[in-house]
Amino acid sequence: MTAYQTLVTVHGAAGTVALGAFWVAALAAKGRPVHRGAGKVFFVAMLAIVATSIPMVPTFVARGMHGIATFLGYLVVLVVAGLWTGWFSLRRKGDQSLFRGTAYRAVTVALLVSSTVTLGVGIAMGNALLMGFSSVGFLSGAQMLWRWLRPMDARNWWLQEHYGAMVGLGAATHIAFLGIGLNSLLRAAGMPIPPQLQLFAWFTPVVVAIIAATLLDRRHKPRMRLA
Repeated sequence: MTAYQTLVTVHGAAGTVALGAFWVAALAAKGRPVHRGAGKVFFVAMLAIVATSIPMVPTFVARGMHGIATFLGYLVVLVVAGLWTGWFSLRRKGDQSLFRGTAYRAVTVALLVSSTVTLGVGIAMGNALLMGFSSVGFLSGAQMLWRWLRPMDARNWWLQEHYGAMVGLGAATHIAFLGIGLNSLLRAAGMPIPPQLQLFAWFTPVVVAIIAATLLDRRHKPRMRLA
């Protein structure tokens, strides 16, 4: 097994662990030991995914696969942004101004810049996936920019930040499973997914995540308003 094959194997294993841990945390009672424990496992697994993804980017560039390299680098930025937001919203929940400090602003800029680059490469290559997915970073970056300029007027603002980040990361794990892992297995078995269904596999988790975040906002919004 080559170094690259080892990297891919570890990457896939980390993705499997992250997917399982996500659902354990999602279904467990919030704030309970099972929820917190599964959340920590999910966080570590996602860090492993990031760590194994970064070396893949120059590998794809060297192979002339610039579209894949761009998309993978963009996904790394999205995942890091979600991990940072999800983790530090809990650690800084007593001080919103501290949470929205220099690191928060750096993450915001990184999202907007990476989205712009991805959109540009997508337009140049005529790649619908790159062009379409750039909107995810633009929307996330715009939301962070808005909250940077106008912090949330809620006692438990951190809760919305936390579950918003976790829903986004959950979508990322499902995209990886449906759009990459499952497709690779089916292709190896001689049953490749048609291009139309591939786009469905990529974008459906995003739509579900938006719906889930909207429902969570409706559930928690009355509790997040200040008297």
